[in-house]
Amino acid sequence: MLIRAGYDIAFNSSQDVPMIANLSVHASRNKDLRTAHRIFTTPDVPLYDFVDSFGNTCTRFTMPAGGITLSCGFLIEDDYEPDPVVPDARADALQDLPDDVLMYLMASRYCETDRLTYDAWQMFGHIPPGWSMVQTIVSYVHNHIRFDYQMARPTKTAYDVFYEQTGVCRDFAHLALTLCRCMNIPARYCTGYIGDMDLPALLGDMDFSAWFEVWLGGRWYTFDARHNIPRRGRILMARGRDAADAALVTTFGPVALTRFEVYTDEDRLAPNGG
Repeated sequence: MLIRAGYDIAFNSSQDVPMIANLSVHASRNKDLRTAHRIFTTPDVPLYDFVDSFGNTCTRFTMPAGGITLSCGFLIEDDYEPDPVVPDARADALQDLPDDVLMYLMASRYCETDRLTYDAWQMFGHIPPGWSMVQTIVSYVHNHIRFDYQMARPTKTAYDVFYEQTGVCRDFAHLALTLCRCMNIPARYCTGYIGDMDLPALLGDMDFSAWFEVWLGGRWYTFDARHNIPRRGRILMARGRDAADAALVTTFGPVALTRFEVYTDEDRLAPNGG
């Protein structure tokens, strides 16, 4: 399937503000792009990209006083297969984990394993470590948390979500991956595009999405606590320990968000339906 995706995001400020945008498609999907992927700014300002320690493409620029608009649109090919389901995938022994996977067992800015380990072992310690444990955690978070945009805030952590029982997709991901880490299963945060094309009804205004990946049987698998079903058409932008490592935009000064539009749709004009 060919998917057309992109965004139009605007900020305002009374002063120049250096910024970092994590809004590019992840390098692992570059081969699937069928049009150029480029970030445009209004007004036009110098941009340059670098790759961070998690392999994400980040864009540096300075927003001039008065504000800036960031926009991007592209066409990407996707196999449109559902997230893999491998019920017999087992958790790796800690001593067998690759060195670069170990960091995804540790506490991080939004994922306080130290505050949730006791509860996690009380709830999930009886389940064999592997796919069934992860799926039980995902189902618990899906049923435990009520989705509510009005309850979102940038400082909300997995511990807050656990007790407040409300949040948005990043909060679902933070709590689920934290509980996995508590159970000695490496887990990392992901953000990107996923449309409503595979759902029976629209969920509301389009937004970027958050999910997570766990390390089982020597590889990473995708899980989504917000939806709790295998989804189709994910377009990865960034990964990290949590949302702090994959923030859509990081600002180094006072700014106000004035416009936020995201789209992800099947390109129905493609030959043979894509």
